[in-house]
Amino acid sequence: MDGDFVAFDDRSDAWLVGRSRELLAIIQAGERTDLSRHIAEMDRLLEAARQRGEPRMIAQLLRAATAIRVVDPTTAEAASDMVEEFLVHSRKHNLLVLQADAHALRGLRLLLIGNEDDALSEVAVGLAMLDEKIPPDPTFDSRVWHVLMASTLMDLGTVLGHLGVYEVADQVMKKANRHIRNGAGSHDISVHLLTRTRLQLGWGLRLERAGEDDAAASHFAEAAAMAEAIELPFRESLFRRRSDLPAADQVPVIGAAHALADPSVDHLERLVGLLEIAPQRELLFVGVALGRCLEACGRIEEAIETIGAVQKRLHNTPTEQGLYLCVIREFARLSASDADDGGERYTSALSLYVAELEAQLSDNRASTKATLDTRREHERLSRRHGTIAKQALQDPLTGLPNRRALDERLAELSTQIGEKPLAIALVDLDGFKGVNDRMSHADGDDVLRVIASTIRDTLRGSDMVARYGGDEFIVLLPGAPLGPATAALRRCADAVDRLPKDLSHGVTLSVGVVSLRPGESTTRALARADAAMYQAKRSGGNDVVSESGEEPEPEAPTEEEPASALPEAT
Repeated sequence: MDGDFVAFDDRSDAWLVGRSRELLAIIQAGERTDLSRHIAEMDRLLEAARQRGEPRMIAQLLRAATAIRVVDPTTAEAASDMVEEFLVHSRKHNLLVLQADAHALRGLRLLLIGNEDDALSEVAVGLAMLDEKIPPDPTFDSRVWHVLMASTLMDLGTVLGHLGVYEVADQVMKKANRHIRNGAGSHDISVHLLTRTRLQLGWGLRLERAGEDDAAASHFAEAAAMAEAIELPFRESLFRRRSDLPAADQVPVIGAAHALADPSVDHLERLVGLLEIAPQRELLFVGVALGRCLEACGRIEEAIETIGAVQKRLHNTPTEQGLYLCVIREFARLSASDADDGGERYTSALSLYVAELEAQLSDNRASTKATLDTRREHERLSRRHGTIAKQALQDPLTGLPNRRALDERLAELSTQIGEKPLAIALVDLDGFKGVNDRMSHADGDDVLRVIASTIRDTLRGSDMVARYGGDEFIVLLPGAPLGPATAALRRCADAVDRLPKDLSHGVTLSVGVVSLRPGESTTRALARADAAMYQAKRSGGNDVVSESGEEPEPEAPTEEEPASALPEAT
């Protein structure tokens, strides 16, 4: 499928996200042949999402467009702008989980271009974000939210694995597994098992290099068990595959996991084929596995040639910390075992050298772990301090600025009248009381959160949406004349009206919009906005009314319209 951009117009949002997952799946399975073409199609999908303007869909496409670039050093170098756009977008729309993922993918890119220290800082930031208690985002489907959380944790775990901090990586992967169990589909289960299999193999090779053969064998066995478990979900995954072949014959790391757990002639034919298609990171696993299977068959020369060829292909390319050393060690070990004389002495000297080198690498890993813990704690404390300061100006239910923050911003902007216009809108929810009466206050809180988020996402980044009290919001639109401001609020009302009924429960918006006049007090401007809002309510609600003339005489309040026009902040 070429993904013709013109054809995207009549595709649903779900199709765009689904197609992006398909493209990413092709690359995750190890296929790199058409990487540039897949990236180009991903970018067209992203552009289609940008044109539609739904922030959460755009965020998912940005995540996919970033992830597809940071799988290979050849594309990682140029991925900086995409990574930054993903981070800025997720931060702007308060998508904390995806913001953490942006830091993880930024870290992965830094690793691929050889900047390990900055990558460590990025993963520390991402982990600190997820150390907070994060409730599911009600604007995402529950299954989608858990999959996004699992993907973020797996991306963080992948970076940690690259850095050689396997113990922390394993903890993060196990946390991802808890989210995978919350309704993830076959593809997400497959991705999770594939990612954990890679981690276990890298961990096992590192332990083996340190002389901890029993512990290494345990990790190889765990990797093989995961490789076996992937077969069923793999058949129903998005990975490009042949239905007549098992995953072990098609995915390099899966075939390597079986062979490293039990090297034998049974794996030779499979591994030879997988070596031809293995991407850089998995080439190491397949090469070592094939070498050991050849060794088990007594074909030492062929094993040496295989490992030597892999070593040349990996020379001067970024690899997981210390794993390239495994190839060098394997080549030397096999060469020593094939020596006519002096082999035992050479092997003993090599073992001593590797043991000393591993001790130094172990010290480096301990230092990396300590640095990670320090930076993670620093980021956690910084976020906590920022959160405390932010809470003083934030409504705890919706996350929007509160009355205090509104007063400060309104006072600041009102001093600039004459230099540039300021539009003020008062937004009231139609039918909200019925939600609380028919259902529960918890359901009412969910509606407030969803609608607050929808209004915020529909407006410009420079606009302020604040909770004014109860089910009323104030919107400040600096620099916007009354006409464009009214049109912007109309888009907000339409966006809320289009929300799925299970999210909005039929609640709509009545909006009054005014432009602050020179010399006018903000109190009077808010009273005019309130009068315009009630005019919108009288017309049946789900309406936006602007008021630019003199304030009309107030009508006598009805039973539905209490005399107190402006509620106290709650």
